[in-house]
Amino acid sequence: MKLVIATRNAHKLEEIKSIFDFQHLEVLSAFDFPEIPDVIEDGNTLEANAIKKAVEISKATGCWAMADDSGLEVNVLDGAPGVYSARYAGEQCSYSDNNKKLLRELMGKKDRSAQFCTVIALSDPEGNVKTVSGKCHGLIIDELRGSTGFGYDPLFVPEGYTETFAELGSEVKNRISHRAQALQKACDEWADFISR
Repeated sequence: MKLVIATRNAHKLEEIKSIFDFQHLEVLSAFDFPEIPDVIEDGNTLEANAIKKAVEISKATGCWAMADDSGLEVNVLDGAPGVYSARYAGEQCSYSDNNKKLLRELMGKKDRSAQFCTVIALSDPEGNVKTVSGKCHGLIIDELRGSTGFGYDPLFVPEGYTETFAELGSEVKNRISHRAQALQKACDEWADFISR
């Protein structure tokens, strides 16, 4: 049984593979299908983007496909950057650009509460799709700390911790993160498919 992880983000792919037990599946990624164009993420929600990626990649490859969309929601910014988290500072921006913009937007703000959210979609080649979600609450600090992870990890301190995701390292992050929670739900809810 083949499963395509619908991403060309190497960091995200590595994180998903380190969390998820795929022992009964042959796992491929969008990297294995260079002829397929990137899916345009134009949905208004994380769920819409995850579903679109899973369905389009599944139909294009003829394999089951799993896709996620994740975002950082900062409460005082009305949920921004949210669905635009990866391109918060512009279409061709870097993680550093996004972090700098977020710090500018939060300058002088007392409420630093935020949550990382993930929606994971699983689609068969006919376009039948299921979703699960995960959420990790925390705070945005005012300086970058830590050297592991990616994205907003150096600014996000998860609830119950004093270190950022980038300081905690992948072992802890992959146990408590939004993506870890969603993947655990996927394991539980889709066990019949995953364990075939």
